[in-house]
Amino acid sequence: MNTAPNHFPLNAWYAAAYDVEVGRSLLARTVCNQKLVLYRQTDGRLAALEDACWHRLLPLSLGRLEGDEVVCGYHGLVYNAEGRCTHMPSQETINPAACVRRFPVAEKHRFVWIWPGDPALADEALIPDLHWNHDPEWAGDGKMIRVKCDYRLVVDNLMDLTHETFVHGSSIGNRAVAEAPFVATHGERTATVTRWMENIEAPPFWAGQIRQARGYTGPVDRWQIIRFEAPCTVAIDVGVAPTGTGALPRDGGDRSHGVNGMVLNTITPETDNTCLYFWAFARNYCLGEQRLTHQLREGVAGIFREDELVLEAQQKAIEEHPDHRFYNLNIDAGAMWARRLIDRMVEAERGTPGAGSSVIPIRRAG
Repeated sequence: MNTAPNHFPLNAWYAAAYDVEVGRSLLARTVCNQKLVLYRQTDGRLAALEDACWHRLLPLSLGRLEGDEVVCGYHGLVYNAEGRCTHMPSQETINPAACVRRFPVAEKHRFVWIWPGDPALADEALIPDLHWNHDPEWAGDGKMIRVKCDYRLVVDNLMDLTHETFVHGSSIGNRAVAEAPFVATHGERTATVTRWMENIEAPPFWAGQIRQARGYTGPVDRWQIIRFEAPCTVAIDVGVAPTGTGALPRDGGDRSHGVNGMVLNTITPETDNTCLYFWAFARNYCLGEQRLTHQLREGVAGIFREDELVLEAQQKAIEEHPDHRFYNLNIDAGAMWARRLIDRMVEAERGTPGAGSSVIPIRRAG
């Protein structure tokens, strides 16, 4: 099994923090094996620098802010938001080589995004669409968790929700998820898995949501539409509606009688075997109920904790069995396409077609 490092593209936008995490203090984060320090300038603009002083490599995140500049906590070298040293102790002449790398940084959809690759290619139009996270027609919140696994294992997990039946049976899973048919499609940068469950019993989570929002108890039509955007963002359109009220595509797709949520996920490779998992749950019902927003955030956090335990155990098992190869089932179709799209991006950067690596290699027919 190929376990070469850097199995992630660098020419891509990765979430480094929630917007509220970055303020007038120094925040250390690692993205794609690159250590960064983030902060806001006095006018609110973001800055992202290499977290290592040019002089003796002490992390700049251990220093302090003075105005819009970072002061190293070891010998007092000062760097502006462009990474250029503006002051050296005990000398008037500043070495022109004294600088640290500045990373392209952007703020969108409540996330702070970093481009760790070629700065000339950093087009903000390429930031994944997670607009539900700040759309006034939706309400929600989320968190970040650090997971000790290859980021692609999280993508695999999200692209196949069959596991809900077995990992999340007390909340969002039931037998219908594992047995319902699905359709997997793909494009140049996206892969989609669509699953409809007709006339089923709602799992506990959704039964509670539709009862609270619509006063309904009874069988439902349920949907899961999973959309992956390379290299590591997954937006999942989920919900339930009373059976026969028109939510099914063949009946017109009217979801107004039901409850609809968007599970927003963007996963950032931290190192080769750890990742930063940013998630949020947004809803389009009971928008003014802040208490519900808090309850849902904490409830979904518990669900993702169950995923975290599974993923970290899986990563450990993979490391203990480096020569093991995994077979794929029909339910792995979405994850397989996601892997292929990631590999294409990695291969394009390396300029060596076929050189992509996978923690779980894909057996291709023929």
